[in-house]
Amino acid sequence: MSENHHLGSNRRHFLTMVGAGAAGITLFPGARLWSAVKTGGDSSTSNTTGKLRFALCNEMFENSTIADVCGIISKLGYQGIEIAPYTLAPSADAVTATQRAQIRKVIKDNGLETVGLHWLLAKTTGFHMTTPDDAVYRRTKDYFNVLIELCHDLGGKVMVIGSPKQRSLVDGQTYAGAWKRAVEMFHGACDKARDAGVTLCIEPLGKTETDFVNTVAEGLKMMREINHPNFKVHLDVKAMAAEGKSSIPEIIRSIKANEIGHFHVNDANLYGPGMGQVDYGPIAAAVREIRWKKWLSVEVFKYDPDPTTIARSSIEYLKRYKW
Repeated sequence: MSENHHLGSNRRHFLTMVGAGAAGITLFPGARLWSAVKTGGDSSTSNTTGKLRFALCNEMFENSTIADVCGIISKLGYQGIEIAPYTLAPSADAVTATQRAQIRKVIKDNGLETVGLHWLLAKTTGFHMTTPDDAVYRRTKDYFNVLIELCHDLGGKVMVIGSPKQRSLVDGQTYAGAWKRAVEMFHGACDKARDAGVTLCIEPLGKTETDFVNTVAEGLKMMREINHPNFKVHLDVKAMAAEGKSSIPEIIRSIKANEIGHFHVNDANLYGPGMGQVDYGPIAAAVREIRWKKWLSVEVFKYDPDPTTIARSSIEYLKRYKW
């Protein structure tokens, strides 16, 4: 995911409201809350069917309510929703206990599951994952704990670590220094993620978006260095297309299913699957071969002609293939 594409000046802020009527609550800003809704033994987000499922990232619907988005995508055949925290409040800890519970209920009432969170640091200030600035670094480490608790409280199971602007090297910083900072930060969050039932997923992104972790091979290297069951690699079709040296199916075959935390589908042109030049036939074959059987989440960066059309076109295209 790229903040360069999402956060242009002409992009309207997505105000999310939950439920209907009494749920005319705008999720801006609320009481500070770090762990509000306990999930107990709820395993609703675990895949017990053994079949791959389809989800949609919510920010593409901009000014729609959570209830409206869930109603639309459920009717289109999606089974999950993936949430960008900035669509709920300016910061994750501003989402109140009541709001978390209501969002979770709305999602469940529409027959959907919360997949997790992405765009973790989008539209925030003062955070950076690799900075040598100790104060900013500590603040970012603390905020990851807040995000983990939000993910847990909403019923999510994965957190996609993209946020290219907040991980790129700062002036005068070495790659080795940035790598050390990132490994320390993510490793430090893994135990809390484990306790919350959340998997952290490092997302390799193209060089036009960031200069830090550009390939799946680098993501695998970081995963193996951190060596924690709750830290995995995230795959994104647009980003894999940007690697250039290998085809997308070859990249997929370079990783085992149990090393993948999550998977975003889109096109190199920033629209949805089937809306550009990327052929999903070989991609589906590679996914079958490695036996990935969790989620494919549609994440797009251009919303014309309209979000519903893109959501419908994407899932209809994906369903053409045997996964």
